Amino acid sequence: MIELIPAIDIIEGKCVRLTKGDYDTKKVYGDPLEMARQFEELGMRRLHVVDLDGAKSKHVVNIAVLKAITTHTNLIVDFGGGVKSDDDLEKAFDAGAAMVTAGSIAITDPDRYLYWLEKYGAERLVLGADVREGKVSINGWKEDSDVQLEDFLSRYIMSGTKHVLCTEICRDGTLAGPAVDLYQSIMRRYPDCHLIASGGVGSTEDILALDRAGIPAVVFGKAFYEGKIDMKRLLAGRETEN
Repeated sequence: MIELIPAIDIIEGKCVRLTKGDYDTKKVYGDPLEMARQFEELGMRRLHVVDLDGAKSKHVVNIAVLKAITTHTNLIVDFGGGVKSDDDLEKAFDAGAAMVTAGSIAITDPDRYLYWLEKYGAERLVLGADVREGKVSINGWKEDSDVQLEDFLSRYIMSGTKHVLCTEICRDGTLAGPAVDLYQSIMRRYPDCHLIASGGVGSTEDILALDRAGIPAVVFGKAFYEGKIDMKRLLAGRETEN
């Protein structure tokens, strides 16, 4: 069964969701810690936490929220958003993150990303590949680079990256369905990559379609908050496999 990874995006200490990365579309869903506890009670094992304030300001902001979640739950947390320096990375790990997602830095300072990969290992670093019209976007999706997704993935997977979180920006928060074809094409080229699909999940069927397509993991948020995912059905499938 595909790995299920709920997402908590944070602005000003609150759990929110955006549509297509547009901060003006912010919808608040409550307290991040309470949401994390709810996910844990449902049987989730892992959580994706995004510091949207950090992504926008280019440095980690909501570190206290991360610390609260890792202190008061047993979830395996991967954290991203604003991780642009050694200090940012250390803050995230010190606050209890098991893994850190870094994407913009891999575009703006490739040597630093590769240094982190060597120092912390491929199991603790997730490559964030946020894509819009085939090119990688950075800094909270506010800027588009001229780097093609294919070239981006090739460079870093060949350098040892194992975990890739790929978000199709134009679908994120729309509930319109994930970019299954894109994720399948990545898996065909890199069959050993632990690919995490993100963006567009709008239903239980969307997650099952990714599972059938052989995608290792999926991040979802808005679909859960809007009551469009049958967690019991998904978790029953996971238990059957075990």
